[in-house]
Amino acid sequence: MAPEHPQFMSSTGNHSFTNAPLIDSIDVHQIEVPDRRSWKNLFAYMGPGFLVSIAYIDPGNFETDLQSGAQYKYELLWIVLLASCAALVIQSMAANLGVVTGKHLAEHCRTEYPRVPNTILWIIAEISVVACDIPEVIGTAFALNMLFSIPVWIGVLLTGLSTLILLALQQYGIRKLEFLIAFLVFTICACFMAELGYAKPDAKEVVKGMFVPQLKGNGATGLAISLLGALVMPHNLFLHSALVLSRKIPRSVRGIKEACRFYMIESGFALMVAFLINISVISVSGAVCNSSNLSADDQKSCEDLDLNKASFLLRNVLGKWSSKLFAIALLASGQSSTITGTYAGQYVMQGFLDLRLKPWIRNMLTRCLAITPSLVVALIGGSSGAGELIIIASMILSFALPFALIPLLKFTSSKTKMGEHVNSLMIASVTWMIGSLIMTINIYYLISSFIKLLLHAKMKMVGKVFVGILGFSGVAVYLAGIAYLVVRKNRKATPFLALTSAAAAEDCNESLSHLPREDIVSMQLPERIVSPADI
Repeated sequence: MAPEHPQFMSSTGNHSFTNAPLIDSIDVHQIEVPDRRSWKNLFAYMGPGFLVSIAYIDPGNFETDLQSGAQYKYELLWIVLLASCAALVIQSMAANLGVVTGKHLAEHCRTEYPRVPNTILWIIAEISVVACDIPEVIGTAFALNMLFSIPVWIGVLLTGLSTLILLALQQYGIRKLEFLIAFLVFTICACFMAELGYAKPDAKEVVKGMFVPQLKGNGATGLAISLLGALVMPHNLFLHSALVLSRKIPRSVRGIKEACRFYMIESGFALMVAFLINISVISVSGAVCNSSNLSADDQKSCEDLDLNKASFLLRNVLGKWSSKLFAIALLASGQSSTITGTYAGQYVMQGFLDLRLKPWIRNMLTRCLAITPSLVVALIGGSSGAGELIIIASMILSFALPFALIPLLKFTSSKTKMGEHVNSLMIASVTWMIGSLIMTINIYYLISSFIKLLLHAKMKMVGKVFVGILGFSGVAVYLAGIAYLVVRKNRKATPFLALTSAAAAEDCNESLSHLPREDIVSMQLPERIVSPADI
């Protein structure tokens, strides 16, 4: 039976003009990849990578990019390059896990780990989803402030209505909504690319910043962690490994290899666009805020730059309309990220707990949890406090990353789970080095910041000792959790290994017949009901 709410709609137009359609569909609700050798198959795989890449250009990314450029010019560009390369490798691994095994990352965690570790991993994953939604809430509030002069705290409250607006728009189909959002988001990309021509950043300094690692001061370390958290997001690993299950691919050695290859190509193109956007934002911010002929007002804005003050960077391109178009693009960025957050939250809950909520309920719960801290900070600290909360949310994502990344590395490096598609020694070494670097930076920043806080805290020695014991106990628990995931051996084999022989294919035909996963295909927000006449 066809799924009631399709995740991906195939084209239903007239195909009489071609003898070989790019995508063969078993019905109007799902995409079936043709069992043939052709580059045209790439079009059947287009979609998941671009949906995932939206998270790399959300308001949290813009906030950290703007601040890193304003405070450290081009010195942190190497973080963006490293994180983007790491993201391509890691997202491809997440896609491979879903393609080869027929299960996404959260489901593997539920199968592999005992109840207590699985529950802890689920809680951390849920915190990641909420932390991802905080920048979307604040970014939307800033956009409403620029468009209609609505106070930030009221804008935070109004972001709850964006869920209803999103539901209303999706009756016309998620593809149309995604194209609209992508167009608006790329508007800001075009603006910053054009601004590069006016700002004229020093090419040598930009190249040096991209390829010469440097971290000058504790503040730079904090921003570096925020950049990592804003680029390599834990919830994206759960999302990508699940989205690939929406395609019906040939369950053969060749078909699975082709799927892994094309998903990597698609992800590479999508992440390259996101990388160029992030680089352009940092370069523009660095060039404008470090210019010698900057006005006094703009210089003051650069000292505490956030999304609510950044429209002046586009003044040379957009003139008096800079704040309006910047706000529209920022609003689109926040709402497009809401889609990825909603999907990721659904897959996390379904995978870890084998529990599903209606998407609108899930979206409202996540949004309410994100609105609460955003509202409190906006009321107390205003727009500057809300901007700082975005940085904190990005840091939370970075600290939570090991608890999604390590299981992914362990599963994709396990021959009992991946069969002949297991990570090569080189890929495994590189990804473990990347993961170790991220964890080392996180732990260093955590310990150094805590020690600095204790030294400058105005409290008695007894209080400092007590707080120190609590703090370092928390660090010890954090390290123990990471060590547990690293040391623990995988114990569960995957029944969906790539088929290597005709006999194996015959034995597994029954268990593989459910692909693509209908629970994945149908897990989305409501769409307009399609009548037979429309089809």
